[in-house]
Amino acid sequence: MQTISEIRDGLRAKKFSAKEVTQHYLSRIEKFDKQINSFVSVNPRALDEAAQVDATIASGKDLGPLAGVPVAVKDLLCTEGLKTTACSKILANYIPPYDASVVTRLRRAGAVVLGKTSLDEFAMGSSNENSFFGPVKNPWNHDYVPGGSSGGSAAALAAKLAPVAIGTDTGGSIRQPASFCGVFGIKPTYGRVSRYGIISFASSLDQAGPMARSTKDCALVLEAIAGKCKFDSTSSNQSVPAWADSIKQDLKGVRIGLPKEYFSEPIDADVTKVTQDAIAALKARGATTVEVSLPLVKYAVSIYYLIATSEASSNLARYDGVRFGYRSENSPASLDDFYASNRGEAFGAEVKRRIMLGTHALSSGYYDAYYNKAGQVRRLLRDEFIKAFETCDVILSPVATTPAFKIGERISNPLEMYLNDIFTTSTNLAGLPGMSVPVGFSSKGLPIGVQLMAKHFDEQSIFDVSYALEQEFRAGEKVPHGI
Repeated sequence: MQTISEIRDGLRAKKFSAKEVTQHYLSRIEKFDKQINSFVSVNPRALDEAAQVDATIASGKDLGPLAGVPVAVKDLLCTEGLKTTACSKILANYIPPYDASVVTRLRRAGAVVLGKTSLDEFAMGSSNENSFFGPVKNPWNHDYVPGGSSGGSAAALAAKLAPVAIGTDTGGSIRQPASFCGVFGIKPTYGRVSRYGIISFASSLDQAGPMARSTKDCALVLEAIAGKCKFDSTSSNQSVPAWADSIKQDLKGVRIGLPKEYFSEPIDADVTKVTQDAIAALKARGATTVEVSLPLVKYAVSIYYLIATSEASSNLARYDGVRFGYRSENSPASLDDFYASNRGEAFGAEVKRRIMLGTHALSSGYYDAYYNKAGQVRRLLRDEFIKAFETCDVILSPVATTPAFKIGERISNPLEMYLNDIFTTSTNLAGLPGMSVPVGFSSKGLPIGVQLMAKHFDEQSIFDVSYALEQEFRAGEKVPHGI
């Protein structure tokens, strides 16, 4: 598996061409993806895009920072001329006339779009079982889920079907699948990356970010896609640092916060061991640990599912079968029947559930009691994190209470599935950066990561600690058998 730097250096030295690199991954997708179902579609223009990179090299022009690097893009980001479905029947044939800002910036940096990866429908799920195109399987064990909603991106990386992938994270959808599949994945600070062209789930929580097989690769991709965007008023004016070149080689003086509330939850024994191993390794490298308290995190899942479903209810109202999307073949008796047929036939069960929850929370007589109150507690939770970072630089916790679970094990129990997000939703609610770093494996051989969080726009501290864990455990270098 080649890193971004290795691909870039190899192209400069003319050891191989961008077209050869792209063909390598396309061949692997054709050979192995039928086993895991991580890709929804492959870009038919991928080799042409790679040939353009080769032409740029031949002309002597400067290469972009991601020149010739094939990237798998979550099928929630619009790609001009290439289907973008959100893995929903209602958008199964939608071809956008434009690129999402993230995709535009990837192309400007010289990256090649390999194809679109699967997700839970409209990014609503924690297992990638809610996709219209069928469940994605974990490359480490095909009986287990890869996590969600960016499970296709994580599985493609773990199976070496792409060197880099893009995911989105609304409540843990980059970090949890990264942990379940043994790769790196960072959700940047809210506003760090433009949301323009990303099909909306919950607008105040959604954020795109990179997934890769190393800390530096995550940093390099984030450098390429981050920054102010004129099409997204919520994108930040903050400058984009050179994170990859600024990673520290030691952790002397770094304070690691351990939230006592996170460690009081019932946690799988293997997850506990891996987390404690990570803490011990960081202390051995010069970091110190401090206990921090975040009392309101016990309400995080409740706050999240009120806010996220309310915003989803509003955002998904546009899919009515009139302007675009699926239209029922039934003859409606009324306008209401027309809408009900289109949406009832095309939305999956989980999406319908969340639309109904959100519509109820926003309805007259309940708005103040539910959505408005959740927003108030959300602000208090954010303030608790800000106070905690007065005494520490990075907060460390598990990503999830368990390693990957079996396909079908939780799909019929929504509450159990929602509680899977107990450690990740707070980061989105507070708008903080968070990252999953592969550290170890369960007794069943399934990957386990730890979560790192830092204050707003301090992704550098996360990359520093991630790199130390990467050097210590080398867990991201390991690959599933038979791949």
